[in-house]
Amino acid sequence: MQSLWMIAASALFACMGVCVKLGAGLFSAAELVFYRGAIALLGLWIFVRLRRLPLATPHWRAHFWRGLTGSVSLILYFFSISVLPLATAVTLNYTSPLFLALILAWWAGERVRGTLYLALALGLSGVALLLRPSFASEQWLGGLAALASGLGAGMAYFNVRQLGRLGEPEWRTVFYFSLASTLIGLPWLIASQTLHEPGGFGLLLVLGVGGFGALAQLAMTRAYKRGSTLASASLAYSTVIFASLFGMLLWDEVLPWPSWLGIGLIVASGLTASAQSRAPAGQD
Repeated sequence: MQSLWMIAASALFACMGVCVKLGAGLFSAAELVFYRGAIALLGLWIFVRLRRLPLATPHWRAHFWRGLTGSVSLILYFFSISVLPLATAVTLNYTSPLFLALILAWWAGERVRGTLYLALALGLSGVALLLRPSFASEQWLGGLAALASGLGAGMAYFNVRQLGRLGEPEWRTVFYFSLASTLIGLPWLIASQTLHEPGGFGLLLVLGVGGFGALAQLAMTRAYKRGSTLASASLAYSTVIFASLFGMLLWDEVLPWPSWLGIGLIVASGLTASAQSRAPAGQD
């Protein structure tokens, strides 16, 4: 059953990416980040109130760092989707398991297997192949943003791991992340002075950004809670497949074969790193 939940989460994350890419022509990145957090926050708040769940937590510092790193990663990810082919942006963001494994080894001081260095080599080779042959000069900023979003996601998942060890329930972790992304997105939204009224098709897009994102988080959380971490992490890479199909169908995005080879190497590195870190892959 966890396989179906993870595949559903991957499809929902890809749908969120489609809404972000379509919405980039109507809204600023600040608006999309704010709507992503606010809509998810509203849905979770209703859930908490209906179930009468306690929001008080003694671990606010850990929630703060998870919210900060995850929100910065989300901002970078949304920007990269707006300027890169969807499959490319998603794949570069999915370097997060590799960064997480490095954080566990070099920051947390955990013992690692030699396979971590194999994952590092595969990942770097894949990034080089994906960036060099397929990027126009104006896309390098987006490429670096996507890689940085992968680093931020790796740091965020390290904090998620710590919260899990502290006994925090998944819904509370997702709630405070949504709150953080809303609070971070709001002043950026006000400062940007680019508020657009989300009417008609635009309203559907922002609801999709927030709704698909929240549902994907819930499906992914259930998959990791009920099933094998490694199996779920492996299936999480089906997001790349869904994103590639959407990119070809909606934007006629056709990547050259070296780019597909690079995507394959990054996926292989992520799976190898997931076996090391035993933690989730992918964007919040």
